[in-house]
Amino acid sequence: MNKFLVKNIFDTKNLEMLPTRDGYGKGLLKAGEKDERVVVLCADLAESTRSHWFKEKYPERFIEVGVAEQNMATIAAGLANYGKIPFISSYAAFSPGRNNEQIRTTISLNNLPVKIAGAHAGVSVGPDGATHQALEDIALMRVQPNMVVISPCDAIEAEKATYAAAFNDKPTYLRFAREKTPVFTTEKMPFEIGKAIVLREGKDVTIIACGPLVYEALLATETLAKEGIEAEVINNHTIKPLDKKTILASVKKTGCVVTVEEHQIMGGMGSAVAEVLAQNLPTPIEFIGMKDSFGQSGTPDELLNFFEMTHPHIVKAANKVVKRK
Repeated sequence: MNKFLVKNIFDTKNLEMLPTRDGYGKGLLKAGEKDERVVVLCADLAESTRSHWFKEKYPERFIEVGVAEQNMATIAAGLANYGKIPFISSYAAFSPGRNNEQIRTTISLNNLPVKIAGAHAGVSVGPDGATHQALEDIALMRVQPNMVVISPCDAIEAEKATYAAAFNDKPTYLRFAREKTPVFTTEKMPFEIGKAIVLREGKDVTIIACGPLVYEALLATETLAKEGIEAEVINNHTIKPLDKKTILASVKKTGCVVTVEEHQIMGGMGSAVAEVLAQNLPTPIEFIGMKDSFGQSGTPDELLNFFEMTHPHIVKAANKVVKRK
């Protein structure tokens, strides 16, 4: 197991639990302290996105645009064009869900360093239901030229990702969750945009995951090990640009892949991995994610289990793909 993970990683009852959106709020404060060009815009969801922490400390650099996500993207593009480093904050269902055209035309097309923070992504939003469960946002963002796409695995990595995005000089989409999830990385864990992290080494199957479901992938390795299958787990926090080198090196060793994401299988992180493998190393692959359906209302745990994204389902997918080698 990677030395930068917490020592009690499988102690599910005693692990610290925080939503990745908390890491976004802390990362904003750190970036704002570092550079006064950092500004934050929000679409009437400051507390929910944790942007309110920045508002309280740097009120002169915070802009509340109201429920106007399209305007927010365009204002941010203008600010970036004149030297600012803008972060725009909303639910992922609305940004980039509602303002995709404005992001495309005013931000990506002009290659402006606006940072789009999509909170409350995935079915783990829970009782808010399908209208608020963004499951298409990775696909929307990764298809846009110039756009960087990041989905951090826990609150600590989310803070690092937010800070790194502030200074990468690129349009960047950052994806965050609403629900509290295990904090299993440490402050000493290296983070670099575009550099995936091997969290566990194995020889029989590669499990490539992003977002909080990385933890479910790690849980799956315990069961798989008892069954005689040694799984390699990759935290693929950057979906674009994809770390082809790390992925291909792992797959050459294991010979099969399971991808894990809280997003539509079509167009998501798994699709990005499949494209790389198809071009370089055709490999048996199984996909964990939303299977061409919308979400429902329920508790986060109920929904993740119902849509087959928890570790027992990852174990089944791993067993299935190993047999296909």
